[in-house]
Amino acid sequence: EVTMKIALVQMDVAHGQPVENKKHVKEMLERALDDNPDVIVLPEMWNTGYALDELDGLADKDGLDSQELLSHFARKHAVAIIGGSVAIGKDGKFYNTTYVYNKSGDLINSYSKVHLFGLMEEDQYMSPGSSESVFELDGVIAASVICYDIRFPEWVRTQMAQGAKVLFVVAQWPEPRVQQWEILLKARAVENQAFVVAVNRVGTGPDDVFSGHSMVIDPLGNVVLQSKEHEEGIFTADINLEEVDKVRGQIPVFEDRRTDLYH
Repeated sequence: EVTMKIALVQMDVAHGQPVENKKHVKEMLERALDDNPDVIVLPEMWNTGYALDELDGLADKDGLDSQELLSHFARKHAVAIIGGSVAIGKDGKFYNTTYVYNKSGDLINSYSKVHLFGLMEEDQYMSPGSSESVFELDGVIAASVICYDIRFPEWVRTQMAQGAKVLFVVAQWPEPRVQQWEILLKARAVENQAFVVAVNRVGTGPDDVFSGHSMVIDPLGNVVLQSKEHEEGIFTADINLEEVDKVRGQIPVFEDRRTDLYH
């Protein structure tokens, strides 16, 4: 069977403190190695938090600092990393960007958040990405999106229809809407007949409280792993990717789509 051991890093993020956050991420990555995972997943905007009005001084220039950290760690420990996301500065603009590394430390995917979240003023300070987010990890096709993206099933489906068996979601999803977070993640798993691995931060920002509620959901919508609320920690799950083929064989939703009618 094709299994993947995934470590979810549920951590606090210090508002507007990239140096402190980088140190903290390193510590959490080290802790994540304990269970000998194939893949480690970090949360959204771990370098700055939502200090959007300070990005001029805080954003990672061209993402180089974050890339170096993640690449070095992945290569040294032969572990793949879904690098959560970081605020980067590029050509005078700011992006919310996920970097994905394989076990050799090669950058295999870079994805900037496509749907910017007005309620947290993302659209005022950042630029939206426009690229897809599908990659191959240890021979398994996967996709990753960021937080608000999960409210757009047509975007997630666009990625998943390319054969992806796992959807990684990295987030800073505030606690008042955590019930919708769970519903949306389960729906994305069921409709795409795929595993969903979702990592949310914990802690308090200036305007929001984050409860974590990181999860792994199987292709039938069952919760395989549920993190402890409000607690930092590493939560590990083993997923068997043969379950995806089994479910897709029973109800072939990807073949039964009527794309001629969808606009």
